[in-house]
Amino acid sequence: MPRSTTSLPEFSTSVKLKYVKLGYQYLVNNFLAFLLVPVMISVALELIRLGPEEILGLWNSLHLDLIQIMCSVFVIVFVATVYFMSRPRPVYLVDYACFKPPLTCRVPFSTFMEHSRINNKDEKSVRFQMRILERSGLGEETCLPPAIHYIPPTPTMETSRAEAQLVIFSAIDELLKKTGLKPKDIDILVVNCSLFSPTPSLSAMIINKYKLRSNVRSFNLSGMGCSAGLISIDLARDLLQVHPRSNAIVVSTEIITPNYYQGKERAMLLPNCLFRMGAAAILLSNRRREARRAKYRLVRVVRTHKGADDRAYRCVYEEEDSEGISGINLSKDLMAIAGEALKSNITTIGPLVLPMSEQLLFFLSLVGRKLINPKWKPYIPDFKQAFEHFCIHAGGRAVIDELQKNLDLSPQHVEASRMTLHRFGNTSSSSLWYELNYIESKGRMRRGDRVWQIGFGSGFKCNSAVWKCLRTVKTPVEGPWSDCIDRYPVDIPEVVKL
Repeated sequence: MPRSTTSLPEFSTSVKLKYVKLGYQYLVNNFLAFLLVPVMISVALELIRLGPEEILGLWNSLHLDLIQIMCSVFVIVFVATVYFMSRPRPVYLVDYACFKPPLTCRVPFSTFMEHSRINNKDEKSVRFQMRILERSGLGEETCLPPAIHYIPPTPTMETSRAEAQLVIFSAIDELLKKTGLKPKDIDILVVNCSLFSPTPSLSAMIINKYKLRSNVRSFNLSGMGCSAGLISIDLARDLLQVHPRSNAIVVSTEIITPNYYQGKERAMLLPNCLFRMGAAAILLSNRRREARRAKYRLVRVVRTHKGADDRAYRCVYEEEDSEGISGINLSKDLMAIAGEALKSNITTIGPLVLPMSEQLLFFLSLVGRKLINPKWKPYIPDFKQAFEHFCIHAGGRAVIDELQKNLDLSPQHVEASRMTLHRFGNTSSSSLWYELNYIESKGRMRRGDRVWQIGFGSGFKCNSAVWKCLRTVKTPVEGPWSDCIDRYPVDIPEVVKL
């Protein structure tokens, strides 16, 4: 008889197994409810059987006098007061704004390569930048500051401060317009910019521009890489815990002008190809009345820092090909340390956000590997059960690819990251907010949705922030995506031949 051509169904994707998994998750996640409901029903039936007279007689048999009742009430009130007073103050994200670069700052691939050839006479360095750009995942609409458009570029202190004023003031102006906040109502100011740290500081520049109060608590963070945006959120959260009824503005940016490189060191040429203009201003508050109009509530912030030696800071390694041009790959040391930082961050945040079903499977897998067989494949928790949206730092295509693979995310989960990289480039610490705005602009943010922001930076740091949406967010009329959201998502080829 001829062999049947009908293949057996894939067991791992069968419908029955799907329902078994869903049933397990529902049972474990609601185990306490399943345990308490029968007990409550039994107690209710017993009280109905006894009747009001027997219940009253049972109460009288306790022989409680007024003093005992008052003491019990006092203890209950005292414990409740201590509990509510010791709880952390809720931190609300009222709103935020992202800088939208002007069209005059746009840098198409042809313009970038033409300027690279004029500014750098080393042909291998130019071809290296071209190959980086071909595989970067960036689009034709990313922007560089005006000083980099000059031939030759003018990366002076004056032009650097001019870029800082442009991106920061634009973002803050938009935030004040959206929220109706007055500068005198700002109690805390946190600014992070990794590579440009002038004197007077950027925070002092903002205080002088908006005439903030003399007693405003201001902080200026530098040298912390692309993950500094979430470090600033964590700092603002800590300050809001000790200063009641306060508003905090966090400004995240990276100033490109003073960091444009024209030498031959290939690891230093890489930022020229990836980093672009960007800034975000975020309004946080611990005022209860802001809960009615706030978009999100901060749930968790987790910071992980893995020590690294000089090898971890190499962005590329060289491998000659047939044309004599070095291959373009992320340093293996860098990826290994980034993986360790992410692993530590996930291990910390997992028990705080994952449902009980995933925690139990992870625990059983860990015990099995320790006691039964160390070669068992470790169980990777399904973070899609804990979060509806993911904002992964758009540092480069390789970073997004690795996190998508390791966290088993769908293309839609990483869509915001890929499209942000394509439209705006690597905007450093502000990229997470462009991604969040992409999700909102697509009309995907619903009340109760949870968002996981993951930032990577030098050091090596991996920082996370978890937000819960407090209300369904309407599609914004204005913002960085307002004139192009209908064109996205777009197909991004693996290589764009230039």
